[in-house]
Amino acid sequence: MLSSIKKFFSAQMTPAPEADPSKSSKDIRLAACALLLELANADEEFTDDERQHLESAVRRQFGLDSGEAARLLELAQQERDEAVDLWQFTNLIAENYSTGQKMVLAEIMWGLVYSDGDLASKEDYLMRKICNLLRLEPGYLAEARKRYTGGGERE
Repeated sequence: MLSSIKKFFSAQMTPAPEADPSKSSKDIRLAACALLLELANADEEFTDDERQHLESAVRRQFGLDSGEAARLLELAQQERDEAVDLWQFTNLIAENYSTGQKMVLAEIMWGLVYSDGDLASKEDYLMRKICNLLRLEPGYLAEARKRYTGGGERE
């Protein structure tokens, strides 16, 4: 399985020449997708709306076509299945993403948890836990939520 991950990244996920390698690392993309998948499954119901939102966000944020995004999500699911906890993913992101990049990720996460029209208590808890592990201050979490919800809280 490790060879398939390396093969995918070397063929499909090479960063653009002008990109900062520490911020566009292939492993970071995998880690971000694993966190998104964890959130999508937090309430034990991965709806079609959540799946579409997730796939769209991955394509848009990482500049991938549908096939590349699907393969990245497949690899992220494998990593998620093998992970003991979320720390390996959040630590990689926390060490390599700027505060602005973490905020963008938080906004994507809020969009994902709200995409089915309902914020389950497990999703809210997991959002707070992930943002804490990403070393985002609570104010940043609230700001990302506010940006997504248009200033008010949706429930």
